[in-house]
Amino acid sequence: MGRNNERNIKKHNDKLHKAQDKVKQAEIARKEKLKQIVKKFNEDKTSSDK
Repeated sequence: MGRNNERNIKKHNDKLHKAQDKVKQAEIARKEKLKQIVKKFNEDKTSSDK
């Protein structure tokens, strides 16, 4: 029985995809947070100009 059987390959791929999804979600969350910060900054800036 070899190391590269179907079950091990599937387990590895699932683990890999889970890690990739986690990274992708973190990136999306960072972008969203940055958008919020920029929006707040712009609101503050326009209100202080008046």
